[in-house]
Amino acid sequence: MMKYANKVMLIVAVATLVLAGYGMVSPVYAEGTGKSDVQQNQTLHRSVTIDGVEIFYREAGSRDNPTILLLHGFPTSSHMFRNLIPALADRFHLVAPDYPGYGNSEQPAIEDFDYTFKHLSEIVEKFTEKLELNRYSLYLMDYGAPIGYRLAAKHPERVQALIVQNGNAYEEGLREFWDPIRKYWNEKTAENAEPLKGFISPEGVEWQYTHGVRNIETISPDNWNVDLRHLTREGNPQIQLDLFHSYQTNVPLCPASITLPFQRQIEFPVCGERVGNGRRP
Repeated sequence: MMKYANKVMLIVAVATLVLAGYGMVSPVYAEGTGKSDVQQNQTLHRSVTIDGVEIFYREAGSRDNPTILLLHGFPTSSHMFRNLIPALADRFHLVAPDYPGYGNSEQPAIEDFDYTFKHLSEIVEKFTEKLELNRYSLYLMDYGAPIGYRLAAKHPERVQALIVQNGNAYEEGLREFWDPIRKYWNEKTAENAEPLKGFISPEGVEWQYTHGVRNIETISPDNWNVDLRHLTREGNPQIQLDLFHSYQTNVPLCPASITLPFQRQIEFPVCGERVGNGRRP
């Protein structure tokens, strides 16, 4: 469901090759900025208000270069891109927001904010418009997939490329692991919610990073400790349960399709939506 690939340099290489394949790699540094290379490419930590909610985001690189919008997964935040951003900042303009209730973004009370994937995608859409990101590539991880696919389906003219990391794009991806979550979809009860709380426990969050890793000593505990900062906020566990329940709204979108400019007007089936090159990711 949400486990991480910890091969950052491989991701950097893949991202660069994908974007280069679309002729989108610009000169290393923007000209005429009056800034040193270090100043131009260092990561800035900013915030902007969207619909009354303060959204934190990381930004690096010159706006003269192609933009990549990085959308994080569960249970993390834009913190997951802290190494990727500086690795690409000499060639791209990178922007990585935290969703409401995650990372350093504000957490509106659950009675005042609709914690659904549809609403999160609307917040991210308004975020891109506030920052005047008119053309961008989407880097989608886990929860970022149904959020980003919605953006691509609504505004295909804005999307230059898709880079998908562990982002489910088809019903077949919801395997046995999802059975307790499906049960919660069918009956949203305290009894069915109880097994799901393990995903947001300290042990469950650590598992996201260490499961399947040959040498867990190579994985910094900072990863899950940073996540637990927002997951343990008052009211946040219920937010996570609401999003587990909301994930079912992504599934009916599977038969949909979108046409993106870089696909040369060839339609591909997309789920929540399903996007690709005709083959399963």
